[in-house]
Amino acid sequence: MSKEVIIGLLIPFLGTSAGSACVFFMKEKLNNHVQRALTGFAAGVMVAASVWSLLIPAMDQSEKLGKLAFAPAVIGFLLGIFFLLLLDSVIPHLHMGSDEAEGIKSRLARSTMMVLAVTLHNIPEGMAVGVVYAGYVNGTSNITAGAALALSLGIAIQNFPEGAIISLPLCAEGKSKKKAFLDGVLSGAVEPIAGLITIFLASLLVPAMPYLLSFAAGAMLYVVVEELIPEMSAGEHSNIGVVMFAVGFALMMALDVALG
Repeated sequence: MSKEVIIGLLIPFLGTSAGSACVFFMKEKLNNHVQRALTGFAAGVMVAASVWSLLIPAMDQSEKLGKLAFAPAVIGFLLGIFFLLLLDSVIPHLHMGSDEAEGIKSRLARSTMMVLAVTLHNIPEGMAVGVVYAGYVNGTSNITAGAALALSLGIAIQNFPEGAIISLPLCAEGKSKKKAFLDGVLSGAVEPIAGLITIFLASLLVPAMPYLLSFAAGAMLYVVVEELIPEMSAGEHSNIGVVMFAVGFALMMALDVALG
């Protein structure tokens, strides 16, 4: 595996780790408006990445199907949605600001389930970066090194606030800053692992690349709709989440076009 691919897989993980380090510099948990702004920004980046970096390339690679070029993208997208729905139903986890755990019943500590919630969120992001780099390495698609790097950078940018959103509340709940930081780092470690697994599978299933690209898009958009949008809209009315969604979407769109 080339150095270029390894760096691309690690960039999002470094974004999460850097965000988690905020626990050493901030004394209190994030203000609700700040947290909603960061969540909206992350949602915007993920939606734009799903469209420009995943769904459009998936349909471009299926052009030979003519009017049915949308079929692999639709099938992969729906499979990605149902895959995350399954994980969401099975893995015990607890979202920020919630007192009711989701998934199968367990006796896991509250802090552990909070980390699992973010880890579950990070799986599709790692898959997305992995499948795009797989397309670039295999040379079976129009995905360029710049396009792959754009997605990796975009995910890393939105991972920075995510790292802070996980480590600061854990510290507020009684964990030491060091342990809260390590939990934030561990929640992001799943991304390069998921990326590596995806690259390996994609190399074995090259003809399935359009399905894999759209699968990752479906998984990411599931997270946006099921988790991020409700969180950015919770509480008293505010437009900050929507505004930052637009900023995140525009930034990711610009990165993809400029670098791709």
